[in-house]
Amino acid sequence: MPRRRVDSLTTRYGKWALVAGASEGLGAAFAAQLAERGMHLVLVARRGPLLAELGERLAAEYGVRIRCLALDLADPEFAGELADAVAGLDLGVVIYNAAHVPAGPFLDAEDDALERAVDVNVRGPLRLLRALLSGMRDRGRGAVVLMSSLSGLQGAPHVSVYAATKAFNIILAEGLWYELRAHGVEVAVCCAGAMRTPGYARSFDRDVRGMLSPDEAARRTLDGLGRGPRVIPGLINRISAQLMGRLLPRRAAIRLIARSTKHVS
Repeated sequence: MPRRRVDSLTTRYGKWALVAGASEGLGAAFAAQLAERGMHLVLVARRGPLLAELGERLAAEYGVRIRCLALDLADPEFAGELADAVAGLDLGVVIYNAAHVPAGPFLDAEDDALERAVDVNVRGPLRLLRALLSGMRDRGRGAVVLMSSLSGLQGAPHVSVYAATKAFNIILAEGLWYELRAHGVEVAVCCAGAMRTPGYARSFDRDVRGMLSPDEAARRTLDGLGRGPRVIPGLINRISAQLMGRLLPRRAAIRLIARSTKHVS
């Protein structure tokens, strides 16, 4: 069995972590990073067999306990099931990584795809936070990460609805960071750049400069907890965020991001 890292997450926040959207890609990388740091895991996603496979592997490698919940995060009822499943746990870290990405021109998108993006990317984190944050506040400790994107910093043609939902998560997390830090609960938003995940490969046909692996992005995000409301992993991503958000006129920033999102499929 690999040796666990000596890490302060369990001491600072609690012994259990929950990862929503854990079945593959960045969510699975977060789960592995948390298990390596000695945290027991609640893994949530629609695809139960993938969750079970990941859970078995992490339990064998790191000796942590695993609970797998096959739930659709677009379902309004998931939050109640989730709250029941974690009742009594010392839940210390919550990661909301799930996302739906309607790709292509807005007017060509199916209504169902746009509605699902709002359900998973906006209503999903709202419902999860309402179900879990009060317990963290009452215990006086915890950490929450909402996954956003650099595309949420300005309009992003060809993924306009996805980018708009990610902007929502940035503003929500920053407000909650201030509200809850006095109660011992850290809230952060991770504005990640492009990563070579299965979801990215399904939507985009090329890599971009400065891409991090999911493992590296997850590690840097967890290492950044407690340092402020916004985490941007990777030097090139931080430079891009400064360029797009502060240095370029808004019209120029939108044109620039359109050059990369025009390859979305």
